[in-house]
Amino acid sequence: MARYRGPKSKISRRFKDPIFGPDKALERRPYGPGQHGNNRRRKKDSEYSIQLAEKQKAKYTYGILEKQFSNMFKAANARPGITGEILLQFCESRLDNVVYRLGVAPTRRGARQLVSHRHITVNGHVVNIPSYRLRPGDVVGVREKSKSLMAITNSLAASTQRHDWLSWDNKEMTGSFISVPSRDQIPESIKEQLIVELYSK
Repeated sequence: MARYRGPKSKISRRFKDPIFGPDKALERRPYGPGQHGNNRRRKKDSEYSIQLAEKQKAKYTYGILEKQFSNMFKAANARPGITGEILLQFCESRLDNVVYRLGVAPTRRGARQLVSHRHITVNGHVVNIPSYRLRPGDVVGVREKSKSLMAITNSLAASTQRHDWLSWDNKEMTGSFISVPSRDQIPESIKEQLIVELYSK
């Protein structure tokens, strides 16, 4: 199963955004990594560079590699509507992202691991594919044998975020994917129009 395994702090510093969660390295050094990271007299970024950086940021945020992200864009582009918004909706509808949004895992990486290790169910059946796309009405839950896992209980206890397009039953440890989120319901600071412009070249 392909996934990014490289350093996280360098990526966060490159985009000056804690895309993998709170990062002390970014707090201490809020500038790009490398020898010239703190050099303020760098040349102005080109239009292509800005578009590429936004695409890379989206990929790292959701933990998706290039080929999969490209295929997702093609699918979004084939649908009627605003391509950039549909692309983000596809990302938000992924099972690993929904597990993270529900608070079952503190990070998307942690959510991906829970899914791939068969701790998560969809409509009562174990699903171990992190990229599984949920549809409105689907019920995501923690497998019965996994409900006592410390990683899950600690994450749920610390979770405070709630989203209008998701519902969570803490007693049953199940959540419902009520609807596909609209753009204003997606909190990620991603400029999706730049990604559309990049792929449209």
